[in-house]
Amino acid sequence: MQVETSRTGLVVRPPDPAGMAVLYLHGDPSFSGEPEQALEAAERLSLRTSATVVCARYRPVFPSALVDVQTAYHYGQAMGGPVAVAGEGAGAGLAAALLIRLRDAGSTLPSCTTLVSPLLDLSLQAPSLLFNASANPEFDLTELRTRVTRYTADRDLTDPFVSPLHGNLHGLSPVQLLTAGTDPLLDDALAFAARAAHSSVSVDLRVHPDAATLRTETIPAMAAFIRTHTHADHIARPA
Repeated sequence: MQVETSRTGLVVRPPDPAGMAVLYLHGDPSFSGEPEQALEAAERLSLRTSATVVCARYRPVFPSALVDVQTAYHYGQAMGGPVAVAGEGAGAGLAAALLIRLRDAGSTLPSCTTLVSPLLDLSLQAPSLLFNASANPEFDLTELRTRVTRYTADRDLTDPFVSPLHGNLHGLSPVQLLTAGTDPLLDDALAFAARAAHSSVSVDLRVHPDAATLRTETIPAMAAFIRTHTHADHIARPA
C-alpha cells in the first residue's frame, strides 16, 4: 500500500491496482476539509476494491468546497479508468452535490456513488436529528448548526448544491445509501433514497440496526457496490 500527497489531497495506491479510482470524501462534522482522518478507511477500501483512492482536501466554505471536490474528481478521471465516489456525513452531502453539478454541466458521471450517514439537508429540520441524538454521544446538534452557518454563510439552504436533498435527482448514476436506525441523519438518507428512486435512479438503501453495525459493514458494503458498478474484473482481497 502506497500513500502519496497530491494537489487534491491524499492518494492511496493498492499493491495490485485494478485500473479504477474512488474519490473518497471524509465526514468531518466540522467541515474542516482535511483528509488525514479518512486514511484508514481509504486504505481498507483500496485493498477490497484494488482501486486507487483519492481522499480529497477541500476548503471549509461553500462553494469552494464543491469546487475542490470536483477538481479531485477530475484528477481521478485523469487516471484513465472508471471513477466511483464515496462520502460520509458532510462529505456525503458534497458527493451528492457533486453528482448534481456534474449532471447539470453535461460531464461524465461517476460509475456509482455511496453515501454513508449522509448530511443532505443543511436546513437541519429532520426529526431524526432530535430523536436519535441521544444514541450518538459525539453528535451535537447545536455545534452542527454553528458549523453549517459558517459553511453556508448567507446561502439559500434549499440550494441543491448546498442541500442536495432539495435538488432534481433525475439522470444520476446508481446510488448506495448506508445508515442506521439510530443515526441522527437517518431521515436525510431515507428521504434522498425515496426521491432518487422516484426519479428512476438505481438505489441501494441499507439501514443497519445501530451505529456499531453500520461501522462494521460500511467498507464491505461499499466495496461490493463499487465492484459491481465499475465492472472490475479483478477479485480484490478482503481487508
